[in-house]
Amino acid sequence: MDQVWTDHKALLGEVEEGIRSGLQSKVALVNKISTYILNSGGKRIRPLLLIVSAHLCQYDKKDHILLGAGIVEFIHTATLLHDDVIDNAEIRRGIAPARVLWGNQASILVGDYLYTLALSLTVKINDYDVNTLLADTCLQMAEGEMLQLKHNSDLSLSETTYFQIIESKTSALISASCQFGAILAKASEKEREALACYGRNLGIAFQVADDTLDYIADDQRLGKSLGEDLKEGKITLPLLHLLKHCNQKEKAWLEKMVAGKDFLQEDLKKAIDLMTFYGSIQYATKRAQDFAESAKKDLSIFDDSPHRRALSTVADYVVQRDH
Repeated sequence: MDQVWTDHKALLGEVEEGIRSGLQSKVALVNKISTYILNSGGKRIRPLLLIVSAHLCQYDKKDHILLGAGIVEFIHTATLLHDDVIDNAEIRRGIAPARVLWGNQASILVGDYLYTLALSLTVKINDYDVNTLLADTCLQMAEGEMLQLKHNSDLSLSETTYFQIIESKTSALISASCQFGAILAKASEKEREALACYGRNLGIAFQVADDTLDYIADDQRLGKSLGEDLKEGKITLPLLHLLKHCNQKEKAWLEKMVAGKDFLQEDLKKAIDLMTFYGSIQYATKRAQDFAESAKKDLSIFDDSPHRRALSTVADYVVQRDH
């Protein structure tokens, strides 16, 4: 993966410049908060996917690639600002989130600003398919947020609904980033669909791996305390598997802990030990790996090339990373 980042370092550097130059609000606080979160250590995986997908489809018009990469990152950043308010987050990527420094109201409004900025930039591309893609994606992401909110702390959540939530919340924009590159390239419908499916499966793999890391990662590298999802009432795949396989006494204890939310570290350790005992961590990891493998198979319609290999490497990376 280091080689993939290196190969695209120059273009991603130009994306960064475009992002900074795109923040030209007359309200200084908007630019300050936007710059703060955009500089807070994001991986820029969505811009990378757009760039590589466009190149895979033999498109190299740099202006539109840079514009598209900035657009998807602005949308992603807007969701982070809103998520931190919804989750009452106290830490984001190892630092205080915008809501802690400037308050919930400012975070919501700057998130709205970044969404609107992204859509105003989209108009400059003057492509109906791009407009439709991003509009539909933003609607799907909002629906995913509402579905997750509806099922907050809901231990009766089904795996089907869990996957529906993460497909909408996370996978939709990752899939759109891949499709964006194909649309710019005027790729065939078959190629666009293949990249859409690749992005969908990649996004699901990414989120399942992320949900699993919340229980097993080095919290210093993860940038947040372990068990934060559980404290926020997010019922994710490792916990769903555990609830299905543990005994009634253990299930009753888990239900009490989730209902209380303000649990101790020893409670979290006990829950993680149970996940290990019942194979819940292994199960979630395997599901993430399966989706990553499906993503790589989606690329089979393309000839072998450095760009196809780069996308396959990204699929491996999202399930092998430790933060």
